[in-house]
Amino acid sequence: MSKEYLISVKEVTKIILENFENFGVEKVNFQNTLHRVLKEPIVADRDFPPFNRVSMDGIAIDFDQFPGQKSFTIEGVQAAGSPQLSLQNKKNCIETMTGAILPKGTNAVIPYELIIIKNDVATINTSEIKYFQNIHKQAKDRKKKNLILTKNTLISSADIGVIATVGKHEVTVAKQPKVMIISTGDELVDVNKTPLNYQIRRSNVYTLVSLLENLNIQAATIHIADDKIALKKIIKDLLNNYDVLLFSGAVSKGKFDFIPEILDKLEVKKIFHKVSQRPGKPFWFGKKDKKTIFAFPGNPVSTYVSCLRYFYPWYKKSVGLDYKNNNYAVLDQDYTFKPNLTCFLQVKLTNREGKIYATPLIGHGSGDLANLADVDGFLEIPKGKNLFLKGEVFNYLPFRQTL
Repeated sequence: MSKEYLISVKEVTKIILENFENFGVEKVNFQNTLHRVLKEPIVADRDFPPFNRVSMDGIAIDFDQFPGQKSFTIEGVQAAGSPQLSLQNKKNCIETMTGAILPKGTNAVIPYELIIIKNDVATINTSEIKYFQNIHKQAKDRKKKNLILTKNTLISSADIGVIATVGKHEVTVAKQPKVMIISTGDELVDVNKTPLNYQIRRSNVYTLVSLLENLNIQAATIHIADDKIALKKIIKDLLNNYDVLLFSGAVSKGKFDFIPEILDKLEVKKIFHKVSQRPGKPFWFGKKDKKTIFAFPGNPVSTYVSCLRYFYPWYKKSVGLDYKNNNYAVLDQDYTFKPNLTCFLQVKLTNREGKIYATPLIGHGSGDLANLADVDGFLEIPKGKNLFLKGEVFNYLPFRQTL
């Protein structure tokens, strides 16, 4: 009997990234761009700030009159959003509000905390004033036509404020892929059903839905019974209507694991099947034209780690984001793993003096979904040896924000 060939995690990663897709771009209202990927540069449509902007409530004076003069008659009030006033007499002052344009003829703002106003005369009670103090100088932040946000920026709440400031009502962003998540198997029932003693509730699809929501992808779901005719017909239709199919289950060697056979009959090109890793060894990946198929093993931990490790970087590269995993953690205790496979070790993370430490929290195999509730991520232990020592550093895949 020939030895089963398993493709390495490193090879799989390379292949998946080589098979990224471009889903195109679309224009959307700027208020709907949170966590979308920017596909155009955002430039300043005018100086930032567009005028010499008062940064504290107080009075504006001509700096040259101080310190010889401490008391200034108030000529008027420069409110935020009002046309610019001009100081008529250099020995006078104008009250100014935060955000207002600096009145002409003035070049220093003294806050109310440092003055006393009586009978429309402001008296300064400090001996230290600096030229142009408490004034946000025009173009200090950005000049007109300066680049503010670069293409392929993942848009944050702060970025939306910037986009609004430059008057971009519509923004060009990467289109999201149209994704269908598919579960199969007669042993699965809906969440709101009471399973019989030989059944379980569907959970993997909802795990995948939430993982994709982290990427701002609104995926659809479907469940198909273990019936070859139905599977072939439905999957054929799905290939015509979706950019990505994510399968959970039916890719191993069981008598009802029909997915690889069905995909072959539908002329989907198998790029690889079975990876040198645990959990998630039966992972299947293929393409048909511009459609991409990820078929993950059905055990919940296998599905979860495979989505994080492979779908996430594939998607990020497809939309122009940085797809490299630059997270590292220190193994907090010796760990033995005998199979010659890459191990995705479930770990609890702690931050000690700026370093991330990973403590193994081993469950009861890839079917132990409940153990994921107790861990923070996966430490990626490479194959090639079976003893890993406390203090060694490895990549980790976080899925819980704890640090």
